[in-house]
Amino acid sequence: MTARDGPQDRYKAVWLIFFILGLGTLLPWNFFMTAREYFISRLEDPEETSHVRNQTGEATFTPSYLQSVFDNFMTLCAMVPLLIFTCLNSFIHQRIPQQIRISGSLVAIGLVFLVTAIMVKVPMEPLPFFVFTMISIVFINSFGAILQSSLFGLAGLLPVSYTAPIMSGQGLAGTFAALAMIFSIAIGAQQPESFIGYFTTACVTIVLAIVSYVVLPHMDFFRYYSMKDKTEYRVYNAELETKRDLIKKDENGMEQNNSKIIPIHNPDEQPSVIAIFKKLWVLALSVCFVFTVTIGVFPAITANVSTVLGEGNKW
Repeated sequence: MTARDGPQDRYKAVWLIFFILGLGTLLPWNFFMTAREYFISRLEDPEETSHVRNQTGEATFTPSYLQSVFDNFMTLCAMVPLLIFTCLNSFIHQRIPQQIRISGSLVAIGLVFLVTAIMVKVPMEPLPFFVFTMISIVFINSFGAILQSSLFGLAGLLPVSYTAPIMSGQGLAGTFAALAMIFSIAIGAQQPESFIGYFTTACVTIVLAIVSYVVLPHMDFFRYYSMKDKTEYRVYNAELETKRDLIKKDENGMEQNNSKIIPIHNPDEQPSVIAIFKKLWVLALSVCFVFTVTIGVFPAITANVSTVLGEGNKW
């Protein structure tokens, strides 16, 4: 059976679902990075924070210790779990079903955002809030790593063009988070309610991703490509057994056919991770070096760049 004989992706529904799922993979991390000013303001300690004047007479802000180390800790708590769980997913995917990995990660990320939205109205001391935020970042990026790896594996069952919507969704995640923050600032960034709406927006997006993933298995296009290899394999095995029965020497002494039967690869067999890595180690190291540079400066360094436009640096 060829791809032309299979069902079509009507209205690009499967493409759109993978786009939404791609959006859900990087949206949580982008929301946390974009809300940096909210976290910094919650970490203000009157006993450590001071306002001094420089030589020109302008007032300068001296951050507290937790405020000064927030960006560095945020990056470490995000990237280290991301690296660890991305590697672990290469092994746990053989033991944990794909449905559990994807749906479970989405639910866990949604719950973390829900708790984060609730915590906007809960007063906390700077240190406990700092610890809570870092734990939230660890959880979000751990589950995000599993979600992202599993999602690309799921897209691998479909034609190669269906990897593009995942990348497009991930690219939109940063823009979406920035637009949500701009809207929050426009309605009053100093009000806690604006940040509640900001984090609730992320919760709604995650819920949309969960609904999309639930709908995905019901799409004929997805079912065809996800089951095609196994179906063809089982049909081939049935035909193979029939041929073997026909060419066997029967009781009357009929001559046996010595034609060779070439077996095919069993799609249920799990390929070796080491064998796969040997084929892509050059690209893997290249990506690793690129991320070493980009993540080294973003967001820990770039987050400290602030604008001089606007009244009171509100924007």
